[in-house]
Amino acid sequence: MIVARNPEDIKDIIAGSCVTIGNFDGVHKGHQKLISLACARAEARGLVSVVVTFDPHPLRVLRDDRNPPFITLTQQKLELISQYGPQVCLLLHFTMDMAKLSPEEFVQKYLLDTLNMKEMIIGYDYHLGKGRAGNFETLSALGQKKGFTVDRLDPVSVDGAVVSSTRIRDLVQAGQVWSVRPLLGRFYQVRGEVVHGMNRGGRLLGFPTANLKLVDELFPKPGVYAIWVEVDDDVYQGVANIGKNPTFDNDALSVEAHLLDFKGDLYGREIQAHFVQRIRDEKKFSGIDELKERIGKDIELGRQILAQPDAAIKLTRPDLGNARTQK
Repeated sequence: MIVARNPEDIKDIIAGSCVTIGNFDGVHKGHQKLISLACARAEARGLVSVVVTFDPHPLRVLRDDRNPPFITLTQQKLELISQYGPQVCLLLHFTMDMAKLSPEEFVQKYLLDTLNMKEMIIGYDYHLGKGRAGNFETLSALGQKKGFTVDRLDPVSVDGAVVSSTRIRDLVQAGQVWSVRPLLGRFYQVRGEVVHGMNRGGRLLGFPTANLKLVDELFPKPGVYAIWVEVDDDVYQGVANIGKNPTFDNDALSVEAHLLDFKGDLYGREIQAHFVQRIRDEKKFSGIDELKERIGKDIELGRQILAQPDAAIKLTRPDLGNARTQK
């Protein structure tokens, strides 16, 4: 997938395109179906398949500090979008000037002049342009005038409810990570560089942990979780604690992952933690001995959870398609 951040870089080089456009936060099952449909339509008509999305997320510009934590940051979003086959992703820098464009102005400037769009496919609730005036009806009318067709994808439902970024966000924040997988098609993950923590895990407790330098915005509810951990091209079982380590009276949120059966140095390396199932709430223990006993039980529960067939990990990063699983 070609990622173009400057529309001028691809202007006049695409003879015709089928475009889908959106924020795609989470790249969930609804987004996946939308992107796949655009790719199929493009192939059938001999067009270039294009995904148009934004950085920063429009809410970050329009609502400033009143926006929710996002499910996927830009790099992960691009990695996920690429899995569903589009040839080009146009990543537009969203600004207040862009927000002031009417639907017709936006379509002409970014989709017709740049992408030579012949077909547009949008989600059931998508709007674009100033005042969200560009809905399915107005875009269809514009297409009749400008020479492109517009199609709209019906909502995608799982367990009787529409898949949405809001629903996924609420489940993650409630700690219901197992229920998120059917909506995403994968386990929810966070990633980060392993940095030095308080040096308590291995030295004091006998369970060394990888402390993540947090870059993501959305985290599961504090507690202990069974996780898969990606390290380069390998995958390990693990148990993670999210929270403030109340036994040690910490104040800052941390994510600490204990990799089962791992030996080696992780400092300075980026890892990904995939959250499979919540084991328990975070708890303040009476002392080190009680905490060590509880961690041992958490690890055993984690092994049991991750051994279940339904807990198998599906890798999504392009460079990890042939990863080896370490158990």
